This record gives sequence, C-alpha cells and structure tokens, in this order.
Amino acid sequence: MEEVDVEPSTTLIPSAGFHRKHLGFEWGPGDLLVYETNYKLQGPRSAGSPFVHIVRRDEDICSPILRKLFNESHLIFVGLQKIKEDIPSKNKKSQFVSISKNYRSVIRACMEELQQNVSILLAIELIWNLCEVLFIDTAPAGSLLLHLLDWVRLHKSDVDARAREVLQSDSPAQHQSYWDVVRNTKKKLKSHHMTPLTLELVTFIKHCHYTYCRTQTLTEFEVKWRHWHEECDRCLQENTFASNRHLETICKILVGDEDTLLEQKELLSTWYHFLVTRLLFTHPTIKPPDLHYYAQSSMNMFLGPRASPEPLDIILLSAFEFDLHQVIKDCSIALNNWWFVAHLTDLLDHCKLLQSHNLHFGSNLREFLVLEYASGLFTHHSLWQLAVDYFDHCPEFGRVYLELQIERVPLDTERKAIKVLRICEDRQMSEQVRSICKIMAKRALRNNRLGSALSWSIRAKDAAFATLISERFLQDYSNKGSFTDLDLLDNLGPAMLLSDRLTFLGKYREFHRLYGEKRFSEAARLLLSLMTAKIAPRSLWMTLLTDALPLLEQKEVKTDNSCFTVTQLPHCFSSVFQDEDIESTKTELLRLALARNLTMAIVKEGTIET
Repeated sequence: MEEVDVEPSTTLIPSAGFHRKHLGFEWGPGDLLVYETNYKLQGPRSAGSPFVHIVRRDEDICSPILRKLFNESHLIFVGLQKIKEDIPSKNKKSQFVSISKNYRSVIRACMEELQQNVSILLAIELIWNLCEVLFIDTAPAGSLLLHLLDWVRLHKSDVDARAREVLQSDSPAQHQSYWDVVRNTKKKLKSHHMTPLTLELVTFIKHCHYTYCRTQTLTEFEVKWRHWHEECDRCLQENTFASNRHLETICKILVGDEDTLLEQKELLSTWYHFLVTRLLFTHPTIKPPDLHYYAQSSMNMFLGPRASPEPLDIILLSAFEFDLHQVIKDCSIALNNWWFVAHLTDLLDHCKLLQSHNLHFGSNLREFLVLEYASGLFTHHSLWQLAVDYFDHCPEFGRVYLELQIERVPLDTERKAIKVLRICEDRQMSEQVRSICKIMAKRALRNNRLGSALSWSIRAKDAAFATLISERFLQDYSNKGSFTDLDLLDNLGPAMLLSDRLTFLGKYREFHRLYGEKRFSEAARLLLSLMTAKIAPRSLWMTLLTDALPLLEQKEVKTDNSCFTVTQLPHCFSSVFQDEDIESTKTELLRLALARNLTMAIVKEGTIET
C-alpha cells in the first residue's frame, strides 16, 4: 500500500510514524486503522511504510461478564427511548434519575462478578454517578453536598469494613485503626467503645452539628451551621481537647483546617474525597457554579505541584467544571470501549443537555457515539442482534449503518439466516431480503436440498431461480418416479404463480394427489388443462400422455362428459409425435386408448337416453 496524500482537514497524529511522518487514522468496527501519510513532509523523502496498522481492538466485547453488561443495558436503553415527550418535566426527571441508577446497578452487578479489569468498571461507575448528581439529578445548593457525600461514601467502602474490624475487636479503643474510624465516621462507635474525652467531643458534635434538610431554608441552615462552626473554633482556641492530640486533630478537621485535612491523605486516599470533606467543613452550602474552583484547588493541593493528573482525575475535573463535551471526549479516549459514552450521552440527550454540543461532530453527538457502539456489537457472533435496536434509534444514519452491517453477518445456519431475514422484513429492507434469500437458496441447492432451496427462492420472489429449482424437482421426479418435499409442494398456494414452471410443478403435484385420492374426473380435467396450457416442459409431454392412459380406462371418466377430452387429447398426441421419437409400444397403447375412448364418446353422444 502506498503512502496517502491527505487534505489539511484530515485528523492526523503529528510525527508519530516509523519514519517521523504524520499518521492518519480511521475508526473501524472495533478497530483503529493507522497509516502513514505524505502530509507536511520535511527533509528527504523516506521509503515509507507499506502497511495499514491495527493499533486498537476492542477485546472487552469477548468477555462473558461484559456481555452481560451489554445485554442488560440494552434493555434499559430501549426502555429509555420509549419515554414520551409529553410527560411533565418533574415526572420525566424522576424517570431519568431512575434509569441512570439502573445503569449504575448493572455496572455494580458486573463488578461483583468480574475480578479482572474491575478498576475500569469502578471508574466508569464513579464518573457516571458524578454525572448523575451534577447533570441529571441537578441538586441545588445545600442538597448538592449531601449528594456528593453519598457519591464519595458509595465509592469509599473500606471505611465501613474498617469500622466493623474495630468494633469486633476485644478492645476497640486500643485498636490501631480506632482513631482512623473516629475521624472518618463517629456514628459507627457506641459510647462504651469511647474514652471519656472522646465521648465528650462526640456528644458536643451530636448536640451542635447541623446538616441541611429540605424542611428548612438555606438561610436558616447557614445561620445554625455558622454558630456550630464558631463553637468548634472556640473549643480549639480554648485548648479544650489539647490533652489528646487525636481529639485536637478531629477538632481542627471540624473547623476545616486545610493543613490538618491534608495530613489525612492516607485516610482520604483521593483528591475528590478531600474535596467533599473540605466542602463539608468549610462550605456546606456550595452552589454548582462554584464547584469548579474548589475542585481545581483541591486537586492541586492534594496531588502537589509535581504530580501529573491521571485520565480519571481530568475527567472528574471536567465534570466539576460542568463541561459535558469534555467529559464525553476524554472518556472516549480513556476508556477501552464505546459502551459508557454511548449510553451516558443518550441519557443526557434525553435530558436535553446536549443541544449546544451537537455541532462538534457535524451531526448529532449522541447518534455518532451510539452508531460507533452498535457497529462494535455487530462484530460479535451473539451481540449483533442487540445492535439492531441501537441503529433503529439513530434517525439520521441508523438505517444506512444497519443496511451495511447486516450484509456482513455470516449466515452460518438456516436458523441464523431466518433471524436476519426477519429483522430485514420488519424494517422493509427489500434488497437485503432478496440477497439473503438468494444466498440461502443457492447454498441449499448446492447441498441438493430442493425443498429448502425452493422455499428461499419463493421468499426472495426470484422467478428465474424458482424456475431453475422447479426444473430440478421435475428432473428428480423423472428419475425417481415420485416427488420429495410433499408438504411444501402441497401448500404452495399463490406462490406457485411466481413462474410458469413453478405453476406447472404445483399443479402437476396436485394432479398426482387427486389421482391418489381416486378423484379421477378432477384429475383428468386438471391433467388436460396442463397439457393444453402449454406450460409443461417438452421433456414431460410424453409423461403427461402416459399419465392419461389409466384415466382413459376409468369408468368415472368415461361416464363423465368426455367429448371435450377426446377431442383435445388427439391434438396433444399429434403435437408430441411431431417433435419426439416415441417408443412404438407406448405409441400403440396411446392410439388404442384414444380410439376406444373416442368410440365410447360417440356412442354416448348419439344415444338418446330415456
């Protein structure tokens, strides 16, 4: 493959190639294809790379646990699309919050079963939960911090485990983690587990500490909280707990001393845990627009000037800055599949939060990400069916993507082909229906499964192929003297009108059925119509006349008004003998039967019945 010249608008990775050339890249279904380009070449031209490199492959789709995530989230996605636009905003918001929690519950259920890559799912749930708090549930000042406390508490499960360990020990107050537990959660310890001075501090906190509740105004809460904060500061200034450094540390934490909080890094473990703790003791009525300032300063204080933020830190910081587009963009780069960004963006779009971001990709951002996710699902042998619903709910390009992807589904078995066919028929994809049916009809014919081949050709409405298979049926009859696939032939119905040869096959089989049921008169009329309609292949003309022989000898046919029969059969007889070399014995038998039948007809017509 030669190097590719590209326009300046093409997305490139500067000087990243093997020969320090710009790399162009293109997303494929589950892969990222990379190639060297000639864009902005400097210096002497190098040989270039003749290869296209697959640099990323979505292997997670093969994980059984993540397949569970994909399957269960698919049901939530479909349910979300059915929410009606005319629902009142208040009810709609509660539905969206409920759906967001359903998504998180699926993530958590998968985490419990998945040991490998569990950190990725933890990060996904952490980001999703924060987005739910900030964008979907949209808590006001006062309630916002309570939601953030729940967010941190949910992702800081080791506190509860450590508290249980302390409480179950013989002497909780002497346990090495005792003060860690006291600093983290006072509610876990009973009074008899505490030292007298500790009990005094906890009793003080219990009687004075105020937390916001919806039954009071924000102003009322701020007044009470300020009074409590001043009392804590007074205790600290008067050295009330100076005799115990642990209690003094707790008192400093209560007044929001940042240096003391930073000393608890090991207990807080992350900058966002530090952020929420800091807000709890310094600014509990934080308003959403002010979050970004505290988030940025908390991250800088906690990580220090030399540390580089991890991708997760950058994503969370973008969320605290209420930059949805940046959150989605960074998650698309950092996470190893499209599941998260597709489902979160879809939910945010239903909440009407993405309107200002749709132009970044030249089309709807939500649709772009859902299409990418669904295209990846189509590469998997069992998940491709889930992708169909995602394409269905992409109004602009979903139909086009589905038509292209459905043609790539390997039709390994007839059962799978029927599944694909029903999907296409339900969506009136006539071209794909014909293509699938033709493929399956040809495959069945190669395997000499004539009934299946005919069934598929009828479903494809392919007259030419139906004619070919009908010919094979008739050849098979000529060789064996009997028909196969009788259920199909007996129930062709209007489908036999697809071609003349198929019509003949269906009617000829009906003649044999009537003859087998000893309905000779009906069989004779049907046989005559087949012979006079001239839709039978010439190779079977003599066979049809031979079939007429026993009918000419039947009493039922003779007593029926058979003048029409005997005047038409000689004509058919003469037509056959003009074009075919017929065995003399059959010729004489036919002549004799026709002459005898004609005599009986003349006698019958000339006799006056009394």
